[in-house]
Amino acid sequence: MTDLQGGSAAILDADGPFSGTLDSFAPRQAQIRMAEAVEETLSCVGSLVVEAGTGIGKTLAYLVPAMLCGERVIISTGTKTLQDQLFFRDLPMVKETLGVSLKTTLLKGRGNYLCLHRMMIARTEGRLPSRDAVLELEAVKEWSARTGDGDLSIADVVTDESGLMPFVTSTPDNCLGGECPRFEDCFVARARNEAQDADIVVVNHHLLFADMAIKQSGFGEVLPGAAAFIIDEAHQAPETATRFFSVSITARQVRDLCRDFLAESAEVSGAMGMLREPVSDCLQKLKEMQLAVAERMPERGSWDDLVLDEGVRVALQSLDHAINTLASSTGQLEGSARGMDGCIERLAELQARFDRFDSQQAVEEVRWYERRGQGFALHITPLEVSAVFNDFREKAEAAWIFTSATLSVKNNFSHFTDRMGLDDAKTLQLDSPFDYQNNALMWLPDQVPEPRDIDFVPALLEQVVPVLKASRGRAFLLFTSHRSLRKAAELLADRVNYPLFVQGSQPRSLLLEQFRDSGQGVLLGSASFWEGVDVIGDALSLVVIDKLPFAAPDDPVMEARSNALRRAGGNPFTQLYLPQAVIALKQGAGRLIRDVTDRGVLVVCDPRIRTKSYGRVFLESLPPMKLAAGRTEVEQFFND
Repeated sequence: MTDLQGGSAAILDADGPFSGTLDSFAPRQAQIRMAEAVEETLSCVGSLVVEAGTGIGKTLAYLVPAMLCGERVIISTGTKTLQDQLFFRDLPMVKETLGVSLKTTLLKGRGNYLCLHRMMIARTEGRLPSRDAVLELEAVKEWSARTGDGDLSIADVVTDESGLMPFVTSTPDNCLGGECPRFEDCFVARARNEAQDADIVVVNHHLLFADMAIKQSGFGEVLPGAAAFIIDEAHQAPETATRFFSVSITARQVRDLCRDFLAESAEVSGAMGMLREPVSDCLQKLKEMQLAVAERMPERGSWDDLVLDEGVRVALQSLDHAINTLASSTGQLEGSARGMDGCIERLAELQARFDRFDSQQAVEEVRWYERRGQGFALHITPLEVSAVFNDFREKAEAAWIFTSATLSVKNNFSHFTDRMGLDDAKTLQLDSPFDYQNNALMWLPDQVPEPRDIDFVPALLEQVVPVLKASRGRAFLLFTSHRSLRKAAELLADRVNYPLFVQGSQPRSLLLEQFRDSGQGVLLGSASFWEGVDVIGDALSLVVIDKLPFAAPDDPVMEARSNALRRAGGNPFTQLYLPQAVIALKQGAGRLIRDVTDRGVLVVCDPRIRTKSYGRVFLESLPPMKLAAGRTEVEQFFND
């Protein structure tokens, strides 16, 4: 048993247990300061916001005090990948080093777990979306006999392309709960039961905020109560919370409900005769709505834009009418079977959501739509989540720790704390221990036009290609739009001899693996590669960012927030657009130096960082890299 006297600081110091366990471990004062702050917050049931620069070791800094506090702690990560890394790698290592016997569990959203009942339905009905789905379904059936947790997200038996996942997983809408014939073997129920008994529960932001939304509506909870919540990658929290406190209608919701009505009708005498025609009409009206949105509307826009288009408005009204007609056909079927009752309940909820869109719009919300492939989604989104989240925090009566490498803008946390309603939280900023002055260089090319210029991407590559040759590939080219990414990929194909890895050509994880293995690769990525990606060592020595990552001007939620700020006498650019862009840029730049021995160059091609007054806010928020005088200095950096 490890001597745990002296608290987190002693454990993380030079004479602590980690110095003999981890080869790369060295005491870091910033890590110890963070651990002490977390320990204090846990003991006084307070709130803490910590910006922990890359290399501080924030995971250890919160795991050690969390394991020593003697209370249940829920830890939430930004992605399922980080969730798995924390649970399967970091937690076991810390438990073994500390010699503690805490019970830990991993809990994901139900969409990650195999539903045995829906798998059986999929196998008997044969209504699968593709030939690949048919083959994968048999692989899932074979895998289901040997899995212990039913977690399809790490099983490597279902691909996104096949479309099988919705047929073998459940949703809150179609889950039969205790009435399910396979409830005794339910993987979701088993995972939730384990969470109720665990000391440390590892979740992700999607599940955390989905659970908060459920609790807000007054229904049962998914997550157990806890004495503390630790939110890692907390910069993602405001947008994730906003999404889960929204009301939405999607094409998939309607389609899945119709399909489930038909499936349940096969089990209830006389039901098929009552429902076949109204369900068929509902599916037809859904197709007409999808076609109208796809042909007549941009990728996203405001609700007013949507209903002002006569073709779309008529299609939406027809779909609403078809749903009401279906509802009127189900009256005699209530109580006939648990599955049928579940479908009827979902239909009533769908009608209620349509009624919300018909009602007067509230001042504190924004209504908008987006196209998703051949589908669509309609949203009612709160402009701010601070009040809702504050209310949840008060009811939880727990300690809250928020941490990320990117939470401040020019050393100020107010953008994050205001959005999350954390006026009472203590803040702590800890700079990265990496030697950016000697190991990193930043170059701002002066031969690139404004981003709106039609020749922006070709001009960018004129400056970047010689640098790619000097760095011998080993580069990330990060873009703010898929259009620019595709154009750059076309132009680069004939200009460099290094292997190109283009986002969208393969799954993200495979693309990263091949990039690391190549040793001289050039990866072109957009939003999903700006954060949560670790390439340590020589495989990545150059990060090129095309534009300052301001939110798209056609984003209806940002536009509504801007209008609300103006009405309140605020400045949308300085209070909203600029802080979000700064945090996004810090994330992208953070891909470069991931270890104490890493060296590299950051190139920001957007001339506005040099020519606009707000450019200084970006520069003063980035790590303290030396600024290159020109491309020759960059090439010399790589030669050295």
